[in-house]
Amino acid sequence: MIELWGGIAVLTVIAVAFVFLPFIRAKRVVEVESAENRGQQNIEIFRERLSELENEKSAGNLDETDFVTLKTELERNLLSDVEDTGSKAGKLQLTTQTLVTVTLLAMLIPVAGLGLYSVFGRSADLDIALHQPNDPFNGEKPTLEQAVAQLEKELQLNPDNPEGWFLLSTTYMNQGRYAEGAEGFKKILELLPSDAPQYASVNGQYAQALFFAANSKITDEVRAQIDKTLAIEPLEITALGLLGIEAYEKQDFEAAMEYWLTALRNAEGATAESLRSGVRKARDELIAQGKNVPDIPELQIASVTLQVDLSPGFKEQVTPEQTIFVFAKEVGGRIPLAAVKLKVSDLPTQVVLDDTMAMNPQVTLSSVAEVEVSARISLSDQPQAQKGDLYGIISPVEVRGGKLPLMLVIDKVVE
Repeated sequence: MIELWGGIAVLTVIAVAFVFLPFIRAKRVVEVESAENRGQQNIEIFRERLSELENEKSAGNLDETDFVTLKTELERNLLSDVEDTGSKAGKLQLTTQTLVTVTLLAMLIPVAGLGLYSVFGRSADLDIALHQPNDPFNGEKPTLEQAVAQLEKELQLNPDNPEGWFLLSTTYMNQGRYAEGAEGFKKILELLPSDAPQYASVNGQYAQALFFAANSKITDEVRAQIDKTLAIEPLEITALGLLGIEAYEKQDFEAAMEYWLTALRNAEGATAESLRSGVRKARDELIAQGKNVPDIPELQIASVTLQVDLSPGFKEQVTPEQTIFVFAKEVGGRIPLAAVKLKVSDLPTQVVLDDTMAMNPQVTLSSVAEVEVSARISLSDQPQAQKGDLYGIISPVEVRGGKLPLMLVIDKVVE
């Protein structure tokens, strides 16, 4: 910060100089102009008197000796007046009122600048940046404990950072430090506006942290937080999951299954698989009680079975080593939900696309109800379609409940 204030001081001096500089320049201009005007007047007076002396001489009123003497006197007076002009004529007077006005104007510049900086400036952020080491771990990979300690230190310097608090809180939860995680989520809720997209989710995670901190019990505090979360978002996954746990522990398996199914329909990835496991347990308990449980589509494994082959009319246009990409995408989508790579020599062949072939664990076949499937022989060996590639497509295809393989024939050309 010393460098900052030093820079401000230097700039302030320069700004003050810009205020005084026009005044000094004006003073010099006035002095020069006054001197020039006074000198011009003296020359005109000299010429008039010399003309008078010449007229008197021509009229015979002055002899040559007196004329020379008076002319010499005029020249001496002119020279004397010119020398005194710079020191006696036309000086700009620096009055007390003028000096006070200019000084106040000059001091107003740094005062106004500091005032504006205090309102709109980022001195606190600059201080953090200046005091934060470029690499607190000296190029070494930190342990989890070191990383958490560093994050805690940074949040002490910059506490109004909801992203930092979220990272720290989720780390606390993974470490089993549930009370500290709850405090972190509470801090996030104080920083986030109530209309933020993440607000309901953070409320649900706060309820979950309170739940685990209370030894996995639905206390009054946890209940109040669950109610608050569902009032904001009735389909919030974490809050519904907690209600499912409570119902399951009370052996109300039907309610537990309903809570978890509702959450499962909006979940994905690892969260969806965890909820799906809970639904299975609740279903099995109901079956063990002798109750009739209808089929649950959400529990069916998402997969598509294809019989891939090449149209006879294209067999002479390809070579055995050319690559075939088989994709399943959401109908109208662009990101593959499952993919497999084959060669022309593999045809005809049967392919089963499922969640294990996902390119992104968070975007799988299980996350949609229908897909479009395609197989494409790539002439350039690249996944992106190019002119001249051969392909076949089927759409739409249900990802659950399909029994028989679907025949996918490569019989078109990319135009």
